[in-house]
Amino acid sequence: MVQEHGPEHASQWAATTSIAGKLGCTPQTLRTWLQQAERDAGRRGGLTTTERQRLKELEREVRELKRSNEILRKASACFAQAELDRRSK
Repeated sequence: MVQEHGPEHASQWAATTSIAGKLGCTPQTLRTWLQQAERDAGRRGGLTTTERQRLKELEREVRELKRSNEILRKASACFAQAELDRRSK
């Protein structure tokens, strides 16, 4: 809507402000949505919505793997200590 009605206003911000009031959101929210739509269409640099989702998934997976590795490291140290204790008796 902002792009369609942009020529009717003095600036893109004026169009955004006018349309945001009609949609019931803040102009900044509408501006953020507009910028993301431009990224998704390839008219603006940055991550697309799909890329952003994939990045979040990968970050979540990395956190889980780090947590699992820490658990395995501690378990390994515990078992190694138990084996040393068993051998010394």
